[in-house]
Amino acid sequence: MPVLQRFGSVSVRMYADDHRPPHFHIVAPDFQVLVRISDLTVIVGEARPTQIAEALAWAQSHQEALALRWTELNERE
Repeated sequence: MPVLQRFGSVSVRMYADDHRPPHFHIVAPDFQVLVRISDLTVIVGEARPTQIAEALAWAQSHQEALALRWTELNERE
């Protein structure tokens, strides 16, 4: 499970051979959320907006790279 970025105790991760839709995980000791790459919407899990704001801001500026990484890890033949 590659850790793509860290913000203190919060990390952005992406797993190989994961389910669709293309997404990444924001993980901390007290929560985990899955965020759809296409529109940066939380699709599973709960966290206060302040807990994930920094990670979502980072994801917004790296959205294209996240989509490419998803393809590398999950769209293999």
